[in-house]
Amino acid sequence: MNSISKNIRFLWVIALAFSFTFSSCQSESEVVDEIEDIIAEDSNNGDSEGDSGDESEQEKLDEDTSEITECTTEGTNSNRETDIVGAVNVGKIDDRSCYANYKESFYAGKTWGVYNITDGSNHQDKANTLQPRIERSLSRSQTTGVGSFARFTGTVRILEAADTPRESDSGTYIMQAKGKHTGGGGSADPAICLYIARPVFGTDENGNRVQVSFDIYREQINFRGGSGANGRQFVYLTNIKKNEPTSIVLEVGFREDPNDASKKIHYADAVIGGETFRFNIPEPEKGTQSGIRYGAYRVKGGRAQIRWADTTYRKVEVE
Repeated sequence: MNSISKNIRFLWVIALAFSFTFSSCQSESEVVDEIEDIIAEDSNNGDSEGDSGDESEQEKLDEDTSEITECTTEGTNSNRETDIVGAVNVGKIDDRSCYANYKESFYAGKTWGVYNITDGSNHQDKANTLQPRIERSLSRSQTTGVGSFARFTGTVRILEAADTPRESDSGTYIMQAKGKHTGGGGSADPAICLYIARPVFGTDENGNRVQVSFDIYREQINFRGGSGANGRQFVYLTNIKKNEPTSIVLEVGFREDPNDASKKIHYADAVIGGETFRFNIPEPEKGTQSGIRYGAYRVKGGRAQIRWADTTYRKVEVE
């Protein structure tokens, strides 16, 4: 029942009460019973509407359950910087997926950036080279003095991550620390460490195998420019349940080495759901930058669906 109808009924109840005062057509008990019935009916309708609202909110879950395809017409952007006006998520977009473009949804009281990608959907780079992604890049701290840092904060919800027969190929990156270095070696724009969500499976009420949570690993370099099995390693951090809003902080920067004041540490420290995971980057003297990207990156099978809200970014430059 809408508010106008409720107000009309309320006024009618008052009028009924007054009419009893000046009329002997009904007994007092009959009028009281009728008023109580109306109030009870309104109360029940209110409860029903509250329940309906809760259910409606749950029905708004912004999960894509459509058939998984490589590309869609609406997702095939010709420009990697395709974005929406006034996006709530900070940073410059890098859209290399023809499955879907960045959009926004409203869920659980806030607006979320929607990042959906599928296997094989990178239509921007040469075929079979780089993985699909919709990420946002943040301007890098270009100094290496103690106290320099780049700090990103946000809230993430993970609805789906890449699923393949090989565990090593499963999972999707939700954010990464970036930064160039001196001395050569590796990519021209190397990733220092990447945070990957790998699906954990269970069964739904119908007995179907579904993703129920995600193990979060840090894929970290063993040395500057490291890649592959020898150059990187995976470190388990924590588990996040599907669709559970989880607070995130990622800070990359330089601090003083507590064991030698003449030296410094290049670090990438993450706080996931209130739990801190520190990483001292190898060969700190070679580091020249501290950078961060986030969104959804890599899907070697199936689909990935990542949501981001409450995003902020700050950097400090110290020579």
